Amino acid sequence: MSTLFINARLIDPEHGSDTPGMVLVLNGRIAAVEKNGTDAASLLSAHNISQGDVTQVNCGGKCLAPGIVDIGVKVCEPGERHKESYKSAGLAAAAGGVTTIVTRPDTAPAIDSPETLEFVTRRAQADTPVNVLPMAALTKGREGREMTEIRFLMDAGAVAFSDCDHVVQNTKVFQRALTYARSCGALVIAHPQEPGLSHGAAATSGKLAALYGLPSVSPMAERMGLDRDIALLEMTGAKYHADQITTARALPALERAKANGLDVTAGTSIHHLTLNELDVAGYRSFFKVKPPLRSEEDRLAVVEAVRTGLIDVISSMHTPQDEESKRLPFEEAAAGAVALETLLPAALRLCHDGLLDMPALFRAMALNPAKRLGLDSGRLAKGAPADLVLFDPDVPFVMDRFKLRSKSQNTPYDGQRMQGRVEATYVAGEPVYRRT
Repeated sequence: MSTLFINARLIDPEHGSDTPGMVLVLNGRIAAVEKNGTDAASLLSAHNISQGDVTQVNCGGKCLAPGIVDIGVKVCEPGERHKESYKSAGLAAAAGGVTTIVTRPDTAPAIDSPETLEFVTRRAQADTPVNVLPMAALTKGREGREMTEIRFLMDAGAVAFSDCDHVVQNTKVFQRALTYARSCGALVIAHPQEPGLSHGAAATSGKLAALYGLPSVSPMAERMGLDRDIALLEMTGAKYHADQITTARALPALERAKANGLDVTAGTSIHHLTLNELDVAGYRSFFKVKPPLRSEEDRLAVVEAVRTGLIDVISSMHTPQDEESKRLPFEEAAAGAVALETLLPAALRLCHDGLLDMPALFRAMALNPAKRLGLDSGRLAKGAPADLVLFDPDVPFVMDRFKLRSKSQNTPYDGQRMQGRVEATYVAGEPVYRRT
């Protein structure tokens, strides 16, 4: 039950450091983190451990970081198990360095009752090697008419409440749900879009959408949706997380909300950080996501917001779609992309391009999502769970979607040159993935 990681490059998002060092793991938790050159024998002696009683892992100078906490993963159980099961999602997460997945309730049927939540919890525990934390729907059937039994769902294990991309259009219903969520201390995760403007959109308004004749939506729809939600937060004082902020126009409103002391955090997806609207040229439906890819100016503004901490969380927004859903005319194709395995190598592009440093990246992928959910993971610190990812940030490879472990293989990165790959993933100090 004892493991010593030596010769590691420690990525510590809590202290913003990137230094050589060692990590000692005892009984599934981090017992010590040494960054000052202490030798392994002295560290073991200080903890009364003989070298024969510990497994040493020589990291070879590779990066050792807290495991990724991924908010907003869709696992298609119940209803569409052929697209993704808990088993396949768990294997993909482990191979991608994701040690905790926070699952969305947009299944068929929606996860809107304690019974459905208990079903998916049992499946996750039986089939998944990583930690699984379920969200539940905010309204019954995600229809925006009647709120769910938030307190009962929390007792059954729900960590947050969301109707996902079904925006609650009835402001009265949303206000009541936020008020009740606040009384329960529940986190509400919303999708900031003005639904009337964004309905049926396949692209962002601009020259490319006009040239290709695609139904489009203005970036202002995101700003308008966020403005409404912020106004309701001022009324209710609820805990709120915007699942995806993807446009520069929404950032000033987010900044004001935080400055005014509202309990607001925001995330963005890896696709909106690394791709832009031009990638849909040629009607390539694997690049169709929701909200649609934005302009390069928006992409860079969102990356900068992650760097400064205005946007708190980077997530995969893992959304499996089978071939029949994607191999359609662009307007008719289903939106979404798998990203559990591609999240880290895609995110490392931001580091290689000099836009983010490594601690800032893991602040957004591990520390901040863990803090928002009240978890003690996401840190390289004594007492924290030994949920860790060992990765080589420099190894190049060509992405082959047919090697992905997800049942659906709808990734926009297929055939692209990427840099950085997971070597091993540990949950509670135990290896759940090793690259062979």
